[in-house]
Amino acid sequence: MTNLAVSNGDEPPPKTNQPPSSSMSSPSSFSSLPRDLVLNVLACVPKRLYPILCCVSKNLRSLVLSADIYKTRSSLGKDSVYICFISTQTYHWFNLRRIEESTTTENVFASVDFSFLPEHCRCSSSVFAVGPEIFFIPGTSNASSSFRIFNTQSGKVRQGPSLLVNRTYNCVGLVRGKIYVIGGCRGDGVSAEVFDLKTQTWEVARIPERQGRFTWITPAKVSVDRKVCALSFHHGMTAYDPRDGSCETFELPNDNWWKTGVCVIDNVLYVYFSRFGLMWYDSQLRLWRVVYDLDLGKPQGVAMAEYYGKLAFLWEKPSLLFRGSKEIWCRMIGLARSEEGFNGAAEPSQLLRIVPHSYSLYHCLSLG
Repeated sequence: MTNLAVSNGDEPPPKTNQPPSSSMSSPSSFSSLPRDLVLNVLACVPKRLYPILCCVSKNLRSLVLSADIYKTRSSLGKDSVYICFISTQTYHWFNLRRIEESTTTENVFASVDFSFLPEHCRCSSSVFAVGPEIFFIPGTSNASSSFRIFNTQSGKVRQGPSLLVNRTYNCVGLVRGKIYVIGGCRGDGVSAEVFDLKTQTWEVARIPERQGRFTWITPAKVSVDRKVCALSFHHGMTAYDPRDGSCETFELPNDNWWKTGVCVIDNVLYVYFSRFGLMWYDSQLRLWRVVYDLDLGKPQGVAMAEYYGKLAFLWEKPSLLFRGSKEIWCRMIGLARSEEGFNGAAEPSQLLRIVPHSYSLYHCLSLG
């Protein structure tokens, strides 16, 4: 196994010798404001920037890591989870969210219409979320360089700059504010390229050491230790380092898992396995460990995403009321770290929707 420290893909910017800008308020002056006001300001900041805020001061770190910040985000309806089902080559999207200004934690599970997107975007296996935006990167059997960006807050979609080459199925990941796309290039084309979120431009990335065709055609992708990682049912995990193109591999437990049953929360990678249950990767001990105090049964399909600081755990089971249908359930799981590892506290479950039995989980994205 390889020692990989899990991250959410956004690390603090490198230190410089430049003096601080005079237009920036010091952390102490900002923190001297009323707590409620500070929480409301921080709640409007995209979650992917929270690791950077944690490095500003101890006070800001305590606020960003507190339960109060997620309560404030909840009251503002900031976070959401987008879930996609596939059924006979058609794609059905839903949005899990809370109602703004609501005092309850009840969730709404509403259908989302993406029929306005081109077919290669709707069918893509490389759909990626950054803040409030969803990136529909080309990722089907039909090669394409065109992609779209959907803003979930404004409801508007825009066409992004074309990729450098046409791509089919590939692996995508976010590292230090840049989206890397690896594989899916036919012939001697660009094997990896990178999209800078600030400049909105594509550039050639370092060539990955591992060029196997099936290495980067994977069901699940995450960002780990500043690396883009491809999880495979048969080949474990392959980690690509964009700094030099080097690649490493490490094993996954010998068990079945779902492509949507993978997520990262607070720099920890979680995967749900059919026999072992919910597990997390301990990068210090280089092994997979079970989350304690959880009994989630034996679901037939699983999807997971970070949601207001907790793990949103969705699963499906046959419907006893409607023949040929199945139920989509959800429960929130609080995760607390102790000397022994992680303990889970499952909240009451909620029935979200009854869908046709042909629906299969395809994407699960955390936004906010």
